[in-house]
Amino acid sequence: MEQPRQASFGEFALPVAFQLARQLKKAPRAIAEELVAELPAIDGVQSLEVAGGGYINLRLDRGALCAAALAPSTVEAGGGDGKVIVEHTNINPNKAAHIGHLRNAILGDTFVRMLRASGQRVEVQNYIDNTGVQVADVVVGFHYLEKKSLAAVQALIAAEKFDYACWDLYARISQYYKDNPESLQWRRDTLQAIESGEGELAELGRVVADAIVECHMNTMWRLGIQYDVLPRESEILHLKFWASAFEQLKERKAIYLETEGKNSGCWVMPGSAFDENREDEDSKVIVRSNGTVTYVGKDIAYQMWKFGLLGKDFFYQPFRTYPDGHPVFVSTAIADGAAPVSFGGGRKVFNVIDSRQSYLQDVVVAGLKALNYHEQAGNSIHFSYEMVAMSPRACVEMGIELSAEDQAKPYVEVSGRKGLGVKADDLIDKLIDSALAEVGSRNADKSADEQFAAAAAIAIGAVRYFMLKFTRNTVIAFDFQEALSFTGETGPYVQYGAVRAGKILQKAGELPDFAAVLTGSAGGQLLEEESLWQHLLAVSRTDQALAAALAAGEPAHLARFAFQLAQQYSSFYRDYPVIQEENAEKRAFLLWLTAQFRAQLERTLDILGIKVPAFM
Repeated sequence: MEQPRQASFGEFALPVAFQLARQLKKAPRAIAEELVAELPAIDGVQSLEVAGGGYINLRLDRGALCAAALAPSTVEAGGGDGKVIVEHTNINPNKAAHIGHLRNAILGDTFVRMLRASGQRVEVQNYIDNTGVQVADVVVGFHYLEKKSLAAVQALIAAEKFDYACWDLYARISQYYKDNPESLQWRRDTLQAIESGEGELAELGRVVADAIVECHMNTMWRLGIQYDVLPRESEILHLKFWASAFEQLKERKAIYLETEGKNSGCWVMPGSAFDENREDEDSKVIVRSNGTVTYVGKDIAYQMWKFGLLGKDFFYQPFRTYPDGHPVFVSTAIADGAAPVSFGGGRKVFNVIDSRQSYLQDVVVAGLKALNYHEQAGNSIHFSYEMVAMSPRACVEMGIELSAEDQAKPYVEVSGRKGLGVKADDLIDKLIDSALAEVGSRNADKSADEQFAAAAAIAIGAVRYFMLKFTRNTVIAFDFQEALSFTGETGPYVQYGAVRAGKILQKAGELPDFAAVLTGSAGGQLLEEESLWQHLLAVSRTDQALAAALAAGEPAHLARFAFQLAQQYSSFYRDYPVIQEENAEKRAFLLWLTAQFRAQLERTLDILGIKVPAFM
């Protein structure tokens, strides 16, 4: 179905006759006329008309559409065909989250909300790489550079902003390695200790990683982002997930032991396995010659567990309960006292990882195919996205000193190792402060707490919408002024539409019986007014917009719909002074339409993870 270019042509157009013309060797218009003549009556469709060279235009039954709008939503969580797993965020637990991490988390969380809004059962995972190089580097910084004991680090954790302290330390140790290459042995020793899980360095790594995960969870909750389970890499190692996957890979000859060349002694996957068109593609090392598994090997094991193909599961313990009562669990290798829950075993898996990881994601899929798990390989989806940078203006606002060369660039890339970047909490705080200044100037009669709550909703709406309005393959240059603007394609603009509609309904006082208005003769007459009909059509398209966004895998499409719906409401608000309308029946109809706008703006914003503030 298509949407006609002109409203006078009807609400939908079917181009099927053009598609059948070659097969039937007939003119499209003749085919369209035959179809219209033979098609039975369709619920909700008033008429079918042949137009142009062979389009079939559909005109909707306006009364039926109103009745459908009055009916309560019946979408319920599905699950008969299995659950969908979405893994997102996945920040290395070694320092504070930065602006680049927000795009991953916001995209993943919004996609989860879209799936759930469509009735699908979704499990949200946030993988914690607590045994990796990044954690080891922070441990090296504390142990070797700062000579801090475990107790001293725990005291730092008890103080505020431990993730900020680690941010600075991580940049310091990265520079130290450059100046003192021999110190890289500290990293190797620390990595070995963390992977074995034994000794003071391992305990320090566990304490640091767990504390940083707590910080990340607090940051993400500020954005309304929550998870169901936190699988940790340490348990993948300790519970021998990889050992099970390794045996399957060897048994099915998906990998082989290299006996010569640079990869001699390594277990590798042939390059042709993940790029059928390139026989000369370098083989991918899965197990190093020293017996340690690469992280792509661990990712294959993890992906197998997600699909329930490993024959193993983690044990789980409660991690925290969100303020709304939703629990989140973390994996553990300890069976005693484990919570009676189970995760994984999805029918489809979305991995939200940036586009730079495409090659490694291809290797993971190749591993599934090599194991003859072709259905699961087809349902293993890399939900990729491009990076987030900062506009030079935003860098200046955040106090980041730029060279003349960087000031001339359209955007400035962030780098955790260099310590160049904007911490997520700083970004949120800055947005709230800016929004609070605007809210306070417009609403001096409100209390400080009320002003802050409204400013926080606007700030979160601004950053979430900014991260969502660009398609996933677009590089983003974040800019405060653009994100917080009350005009243009921004979160605050859409929020303002919902707030304004709410104020109209509040001013109206007691609302009339909408069902009586719509089913009466006056309602039918008002629906013949083309402008009102177009407004109703616009407000009825939320489900259609959601389905299209899901089909495309693009939250940006739903964000765009929210903006267009807010624009439509602005046009309605301008053309119809609802409160001043003297005709009682028309006023009731306009109030009903206002309530429809408010409800669909709220619903769409909720799917985008954006709250409607009490005032703006």
